[in-house]
Amino acid sequence: MSDEIGQLLFLIDTAYDHVSWHGTNLRGSIRGVTPTQAAWRPGPKRHNIWEIVVHAAYWKYIAWRRLTGAPAGSFFAEGSNWFTRPEQMSLASWKADVAMLGDVHRTLRKAIADVDARGLDKTVAPRSRTTRRALITGIAAHDIYHAGQIQLLKRMGRRKIRR
Repeated sequence: MSDEIGQLLFLIDTAYDHVSWHGTNLRGSIRGVTPTQAAWRPGPKRHNIWEIVVHAAYWKYIAWRRLTGAPAGSFFAEGSNWFTRPEQMSLASWKADVAMLGDVHRTLRKAIADVDARGLDKTVAPRSRTTRRALITGIAAHDIYHAGQIQLLKRMGRRKIRR
């Protein structure tokens, strides 16, 4: 594995579940969250933590698909981008979606490890302007963005759920 690929793996790992200098990463932001906290909405038509978790998994899946050239249609749920959650309010369904996020991350990580570093600045598809490098760094930024969003929702929800 090249140093460049190693650096990209470090980047996505610290954004997802490894110790990072910037604070809480995506996996850390959902540690200890209950189904009730995950399902709480800050307002009508606003996303909750649970939906953000599935959304993050979906975009990791899209990044994997674009890196590998896999065909569309193999994500675990029907639809795209945002998925209404919870479908069933239970600890088991919350844990299943959190586990799915981890599974998709590991699948994406393996695909990144297999990328030839010489092709990092090539586009992911003939008509795309997105390079493999941009896709990989972008998915790390996406994780960090949503980790911060989840941290904010947890703080907001604590005030509302207690009342």
